[in-house]
Amino acid sequence: MSPGLLGVVFIATIDLALLATLLRRPDLMGVAGGRVLAFLTILVLPIAAFYTGLGQHVEQSKRTEFCVSCHVMEPYGQSLLIDRPDYLPAQHFQNGRVDKDFACFVCHTNYTMFGDIQAKMTGVKHVWVNYLGTIPDELTLYQPYQNRECLYCHGEARFFVESDLHRDMRPELDANEISCLECHAPVHDVDRLDALDMWDPGESLQR
Repeated sequence: MSPGLLGVVFIATIDLALLATLLRRPDLMGVAGGRVLAFLTILVLPIAAFYTGLGQHVEQSKRTEFCVSCHVMEPYGQSLLIDRPDYLPAQHFQNGRVDKDFACFVCHTNYTMFGDIQAKMTGVKHVWVNYLGTIPDELTLYQPYQNRECLYCHGEARFFVESDLHRDMRPELDANEISCLECHAPVHDVDRLDALDMWDPGESLQR
């Protein structure tokens, strides 16, 4: 059990014990200490449990296993194992260029002041559509992929800054006038998964 979940269980247990005490001894409400206890039991501890649990779920929702747990996202998870060096997400995932446990979050969170919050709100929308809406036949990004997300990691990397081509294109890349994906593609290509070889991490470790 994770520390966050343990925290929720601990707070909830304390709260239930205090609530049981107040129900058995309603006369406690007649003294100041009893009213303080009721305030903690009815308001403070439930709010603390809620925010502790919320923090736990927010952290969990950043994990790759969470992102690909929805049926519609399974092919995107599979595409991380495409066994070809020209497939961008696959090679980032397989070669440790992103943390495997947070691969989706690393590349699909806007690196702006409120990027994390924005990503969470978008995630809530996806959950709503998954259970109460209509899932489109073809998934698309809400807006074209921004170079900012690539340059956040690669913009100051040696291989990037020492490349004459990158250096010449940098103003256009920064302004999104040219997309990084014009040269560095394909990306997930989920429609062709059946025709592509897949990397087996377990088999590689056994060699």
